[in-house]
Amino acid sequence: MSRIAAAVALLLTGYVLGRVSMTEAVAAPQTSTRVFELRTYTTPEGKLDQLNARFRDHTRRIFDKHNMTSIGYWTPVETPNTLIYILAHPSLDEAKKNWGEFRTDPEWQKVSTETAAQGLTGIKVESRFMKATDYSAIK
Repeated sequence: MSRIAAAVALLLTGYVLGRVSMTEAVAAPQTSTRVFELRTYTTPEGKLDQLNARFRDHTRRIFDKHNMTSIGYWTPVETPNTLIYILAHPSLDEAKKNWGEFRTDPEWQKVSTETAAQGLTGIKVESRFMKATDYSAIK
């Protein structure tokens, strides 16, 4: 990840985790094992709109089916072709289980195959799992 993208991701993470404590997605029962996942997708030039459409029309709903709580989605102002989002999982083990189920979900496989056939390929994905600090607004 470039320095600018890393700085943007850190700033967004701090802002989001500090500001969204009142939202329904974050108001879920809090546990000490809860983890947040920061994901950054970098698309080939001209493919971000297609990726956003896939998330808007399909991916978010499929995440919900697999206990993957969407916290927020952003496109950095100074980093074109980039989507950054944060998910919450009950635990790191659950996150791994959730992703396994997501990847084998027939609806996801169909959507993924269809969008790849439409040219949505070559996406670079970065993922980091995080736990909230004891002074974080959300945990």
